[in-house]
Amino acid sequence: MANVLQNIAKVPELKSRVLFSLAMLAIYRIGVFVTVPGVDRHVMADYMNSRGAGGLMGLIDLFSGGALQQVSIFALGIMPYISASIILQLLTVVVPAVERLNKEGDAGRRKINQWTRYGCVILSIVQGTALAIWLEGMNSAALGGVVQNGGWGFRALCVLSLTAGTTFIMWLGEQITERGIGNGISLVIYAGIVAGLPSAVHQTWELVKNGQIPIPVLILIAGLVVGVIAVIVYFESAQRRILVQYAKRTVNRQAVAAANSYLPLKVNSAGVIPPIFASSILMFPATLANFFPDQNWLVGVVNGLSPGRMMYNAMYVALIVFFCYFYTAVTFNSVDIADNLRRGGGAVVGVRAGKDTAEYIDRVLSRITFGGALYISSVCVLPTLLQTNFNVPFYYGGTSLLIVVGVAMDTAKQIESHLISRSYESFGGERGPRMRGRRLDDV
Repeated sequence: MANVLQNIAKVPELKSRVLFSLAMLAIYRIGVFVTVPGVDRHVMADYMNSRGAGGLMGLIDLFSGGALQQVSIFALGIMPYISASIILQLLTVVVPAVERLNKEGDAGRRKINQWTRYGCVILSIVQGTALAIWLEGMNSAALGGVVQNGGWGFRALCVLSLTAGTTFIMWLGEQITERGIGNGISLVIYAGIVAGLPSAVHQTWELVKNGQIPIPVLILIAGLVVGVIAVIVYFESAQRRILVQYAKRTVNRQAVAAANSYLPLKVNSAGVIPPIFASSILMFPATLANFFPDQNWLVGVVNGLSPGRMMYNAMYVALIVFFCYFYTAVTFNSVDIADNLRRGGGAVVGVRAGKDTAEYIDRVLSRITFGGALYISSVCVLPTLLQTNFNVPFYYGGTSLLIVVGVAMDTAKQIESHLISRSYESFGGERGPRMRGRRLDDV
């Protein structure tokens, strides 16, 4: 760790990016404790601890970094922005005009990003209204109601505060992406989950002291957590490398000898996006239920979609598989890859250049993406059985571990790329470990 910090400090640009990212995350964590006007956060904390910690509200509180329990202006978290991103990415596939705009380069992507921001504000208003109505009905058996004086005045002020909070988080994430290190939106979620880990450890220890979690079960939990982390690290670095052969060619009037190279395809090209997107969609029925509390069928759907239920797990897995394929298709264009190989004089061994190469890459990518989707689904769903059966804190779920480990690895790779580009050997120095890809040539 000392070598890592020393190497970062030697690169002024990298140092400023890391410090900027840490400063933005610190501001985000401070904002989590700014309470919405007109509510009592102590009553909300008592309610969450007694009833809502393990259900859908616990999931929302997890992704908001504990802001829901604090009834913070950041209680909606970054989920409205993620939902808006999902809608715009779906439109790029369905609507030809949006697809053409997406292919126009930086100008088109800036326009789509602008529409995403507008969509984030609209969804924040809708979800903020639903949350305000929900808060008015929340009561603690010991402390009373969460809202002191309800009505449309409180609802308007609450929606305004929550929308402003979500918009500010969106701005923080974009600033981290542009001027810091890593994906800003993922780092915001990462910071929220990591901030709750000490509390989860303390809660687990209290359950062990009270005899609610036996020592053998605690050992099983620790082993499962270590095993899940090892599986995540293995698959996140796994690659299928396609052999590419370059013919003898002339570059700047100089002959370049024939050479072989590899086209690396990640088993999990979508990263942590699928579980985040899937969780965001599964939260949407709860928003509708607050607007239509008299619809018994909608209340039944919300109850069925509580984390740990069979219906929730089935929908969660289906959405994860869908978004693994969808996000990979959006971010990876096999036709462009095949054209670039052909222009550079390269060809996949045993495959014709052009259309056949694109089809071959698609076929290989589909196979390994299926394996990646199964891996993500297993990691996100299987640990929930422990939460349901042994009352394990929600932070030890596979989704939170996947996000924490995946975002940490991605950020470490970006830091390492900055160091290597400036002639440093690796992330930890000349003798330090390097974030290498793992070959899966038999897939």
